[in-house]
Amino acid sequence: MRLHPVIAALGKHKAGAFLIGLQIALTLAIVCNVIFIVAMKVQRIERPTGLDERNLFLIVQSFIGAPAGSDPASLGKLDSLQRTDLATLRSLPDVQSATPVNSLPLLRMNWVQGVSLKPGQVHDTTNANLFYGGQSMLRTLGLELVAGRDFTRVDVRQRAMRGKIAPPLVIVTRALADRLFPHGDAVGKPIYVNSNTAPSTIVGVVARMLTAAPDGWDSIAYDAVLVPARIDDASTMYAVRARPGRMHAAMREARKALFKVDPLRVIQQTSRYSPDGIHSYAQIREMGYALDIFLTHALILIGVILLAVTGIGMTGLTSFWVNQRHKQIGIRRALGATRSDILRYFRLENLLIAGSGCVAGALLAMGINLLLLRRFQMERMPVWYVLAGVAVILVLGQVAVWSPARRASRVPPVVATRSV
Repeated sequence: MRLHPVIAALGKHKAGAFLIGLQIALTLAIVCNVIFIVAMKVQRIERPTGLDERNLFLIVQSFIGAPAGSDPASLGKLDSLQRTDLATLRSLPDVQSATPVNSLPLLRMNWVQGVSLKPGQVHDTTNANLFYGGQSMLRTLGLELVAGRDFTRVDVRQRAMRGKIAPPLVIVTRALADRLFPHGDAVGKPIYVNSNTAPSTIVGVVARMLTAAPDGWDSIAYDAVLVPARIDDASTMYAVRARPGRMHAAMREARKALFKVDPLRVIQQTSRYSPDGIHSYAQIREMGYALDIFLTHALILIGVILLAVTGIGMTGLTSFWVNQRHKQIGIRRALGATRSDILRYFRLENLLIAGSGCVAGALLAMGINLLLLRRFQMERMPVWYVLAGVAVILVLGQVAVWSPARRASRVPPVVATRSV
């Protein structure tokens, strides 16, 4: 089929062709960027935490009437209460191990401190998330030790919530070790945490541990320092690893056992995800990414609505043109055009409009991405996202035009003999 008659017909309907082409361009530009943003959020949601998340749960609790001071006697009492809780949890038949923690990946309780290579360094070399825990922290959390050694019982210290004490020993993540010591010789090297002048020696390196703030800086997402210390405070958190397949039973047992030790404590309800204050790690993951999941669903819905509206617009425009061209279609049929010829004509007409809109939409999509890149430091959108969007729009156009084009192909030749 020749293009000239199609182009000539479109020239008589410039306004309609322009408006639907503009709609296609805007839809393509928005949908391409929406899909790219959704893909980045899905990639963020699916990134590994470094933990063995199965059979892991968290207890958030507070002691009622516990000492509030920071004197040695008060801290000693708080530490005694905490060690009693840990011993109770470890004695349960469905519990493998337990450790005190100050935070966990995705928990949104972010302890970020500067890390330096020299004492008194004016500007920190980098920032890292500090995770405090006991000698069984690696085993409880399921962290993979790739170099050096684990913490031992004698490594673990106690400290006040607001204390600033340089930990003698630390374990770091591989990402932080590579950033500080690119030659791979981090074990045994000193670092300086939180502007301390006393060094903290790296005794081990774990494969990875994600930051507590999932929407924080991606550049330091896996930069973490593990500190062997119990934080003495009236409010504590315990990470507990249950035996395989026994997590729910262990959660019930833990609650009963802790209240048996101290019935005046409060196991805190921190969200709708865990009304009893004991969170499985799956619930922590859901809480951590709740906003990202909501935005992902919202963006997908926006993209689907835009595509649907554009498809309906193309169907409506083609239907309008078919109604206007009944007599012309009948004349073409009378002159020998087959039903397939009429069908191909409207499909080609739609392809020209959609193709023109896609060219403008592709340029607009890349322009929007560059704007987002500059304003919000997003990544550059790969070209294949635009090419995939063009393919979707062209297929959508052919699907949208099929019904009115098929109706046009059924116009009988006798229509040409009727008066207008």
